[in-house]
Amino acid sequence: MDKFRLEYEMKSKGITIEVLCKSLGISRSAFYRKCNGLSNFTQNEIQQIVDFLGLKSPMGIFFKENVS
Repeated sequence: MDKFRLEYEMKSKGITIEVLCKSLGISRSAFYRKCNGLSNFTQNEIQQIVDFLGLKSPMGIFFKENVS
């Protein structure tokens, strides 16, 4: 989980943590726990974030991109 890239994508689209949390139906504290690796985003939450932010893929934010 690359929380800095997620924050960048949110800021570049003018989306606050409060707005994203409300969209996901989770609290700010749950969001911070997930961003800091204390718990995990569900598959559904990841898809909702990708859709809400208009991202092409969750790769790079939620999953590491392998380079071979």
